[in-house]
Parts: sequence; C-alpha cells; structure tokens
Amino acid sequence: MFEELRPQFPILRNRIYLYSCSQGAFSDAVEEGMNRYRESWRTSADPWQDWMGAYEDLRRKFAAFINAAPEEIAIVTSASAGINPIASALSFRQRDKVVMSEHEFPTVGQIWLAQQARGAKIRFLDHPATAECYAAAIDERTAIVPLTQVSYLDGFRADVGEITRIAHQRGALVFLDGFQDCGTRPVDVKALDVDFFVTGTLKYLLGPAGLAFLYVRRELIEKIHPVVTSWMAQRDVFAFDAKRLDPAPEARRFEGGSPPVPNIYMALPALDLLSRAGLDRIASHIETLARTFHEGAREMRIQSKTPRASVGPLIVLRSKDAPAMAARLTERGFVVSSRRDGVRFSFHLYNSLEDVHAALRALENNLDLMERE
Repeated sequence: MFEELRPQFPILRNRIYLYSCSQGAFSDAVEEGMNRYRESWRTSADPWQDWMGAYEDLRRKFAAFINAAPEEIAIVTSASAGINPIASALSFRQRDKVVMSEHEFPTVGQIWLAQQARGAKIRFLDHPATAECYAAAIDERTAIVPLTQVSYLDGFRADVGEITRIAHQRGALVFLDGFQDCGTRPVDVKALDVDFFVTGTLKYLLGPAGLAFLYVRRELIEKIHPVVTSWMAQRDVFAFDAKRLDPAPEARRFEGGSPPVPNIYMALPALDLLSRAGLDRIASHIETLARTFHEGAREMRIQSKTPRASVGPLIVLRSKDAPAMAARLTERGFVVSSRRDGVRFSFHLYNSLEDVHAALRALENNLDLMERE
C-alpha cells in the first residue's frame, strides 16, 4: 500500500526495520527539516521569530492530529516532562489513590511512586489489567488512573474507553500514555474522553528523541497550578519579569524552559508525512501486517506474549534468550529489540508483507531460541 514511500527511508535499502517501538525510521522528510533549521540559524536576521513560528505551527498541527484545540497542547521534551508537572501539582488530601497496571512504562510508575512523599498511595494491578480489574480497584479515594494505550512489554491494548468511563463515574482523572501507538491509527482525545494524554515523536510519529506533547482537557488547565514551571510557561513569555509568576491560561503553563527548536523542525515534516499518508490507511496496513505475522508465528507454534487478536503495531514473541535472538536477527539484517523474555517486532507504514515473510523465515531458522507451545 505504501511502497511509494519506502525510498524515503534510507535504512530500508539494506535493513528490514521492525524497530519503530523504540525509534521510528529516519526519513528524507526529517532530514529536510534538519536542513531548514540549520539554514534558519545560519541566515535569519531574527532566528527566534522564525523558531517561535515553527513552535506554534507544531502545536497547531499536533492538536489537529489528535482532535484537540491548540491551547490544550503543551510542547515538552519527553513523556516524563509532560507527566511530572501534572503529578507534582495534584493534591492527594481528599483523593490519595493512584491506580495503574504493573506494565506501565517505568517512567510512569516511578513518577507516581515519587508522589508517595506527598501522600499518594499507589495501587498496581496485575497484568493483564482488564477493564474489570480497574473497576474493582477504582473507588472514591482514587485521584488518577495512569493508563498505557499499548504496553511496551507485550503489545497488550487497554480498553481505554471503558476504563475511562469507570474512572470518571467514580470521580477519578485519567492520564493516557499513547507513546506506543500514536502515529499508527487515528487518535481522538475527545472521543476517548481522557483528561490528559502524552506521547512523543521518536517512535511511531517518526521524529527525533527530545520532543513530546502533553494534552490537558481545557476545563482542567487553569485548575492545575504547576510547581514545576519556566519562563516559557508564563502568560507573557517575553515580559522578562523575575518577580512575577503568571502561568499561561493554556496548556503551555506546563512547559519547561526553552523549546527544543531543532527537534521541532524535524517533527513538523514527520507529522505532515503521516497526515498525507492517512491514519486510517496506516492503521489498516499495520493490521494486515500484524495479523499475517501473528498467524505465521502461530503456525510455527511460537509462544506470543501479545494477544492473538492484536491489530498491532507491536507483536512480542517469547524467547528462551531474547537478547541473543535479537542479536541473531541483527546479524541477518533485521532491526528489532528485546525486553525481558520477549523479542519485539513492530510495524509501520513503511513495512511490507515481504518484511513480514522475511521475519517469519528468520524465525523458522532459529526456533531453538524461541519458546514454543
């Protein structure tokens, strides 16, 4: 479906790239963005004016990408930098409970565990954490439910809609982490009804490390008073008044320090590329690849950590020695990753059925390292 795009990703000329769960493939479009930043710095009479324009352009484009308003988006440097200002601003007096899966990405668990010093009580749910598990754990003491859309460990996809409904019914907030999914299918934060959403550019958004986005539902923005702040988080960025704290009325109040300008220039063309390709088409393409790969692995009786009904983008197969298996695949021209006892294969718009069949052949030739049913 996307064969015409493959030449725009140089690594595909000599590698089979199934690594988007860690880092999206570098594209010619992103390189052009790097060049535009370099040229603006080298030649502009007022580079900061150019850079602030790009910064606001990115805010608008990402807002449209997830069906949010620009004023609901904060541009930050990482998922951690998006979660921390919210976590550190919440009060845990009346509601002190934080409910999350044990399969959250480590930074999520660690940030909320750090709030124990401020009175938070953390409840980890055994994996797989179904909507029924959350329903049993969320109560009138629950302040917030951090929720991962797709688990980085096994590709498990949470029932975001139902878990959010349960949380809101009991007065709790929901903080969705979409890092392992955003860029592979349409995201509508309004339809999901989540209160907060965080993701970054380095995986399926096909951009660099060092850039992420925080969505905060409009009604909540001015009710949250961050204790982590910066000059860029103020109402008037260029007031330069060290004696005045005046947080912006938009989600920008959660930003920290000068924006990562080079990364912004690289992320803009990556978002444009995904938007032109069409997220519905990308989702359909990834589902075909994931189902074909899963079926092929099942026929070889390889154990899957990912539910068989998965639509992707991440499929994790169980291995007797996942790092050794990943190393074997690397020697054979694949780019994959491993976590614990799983070898991770992730699919994106630039992958093809030929990639899938090549990966299945490689698995068939290395079954001694795979756990089988």
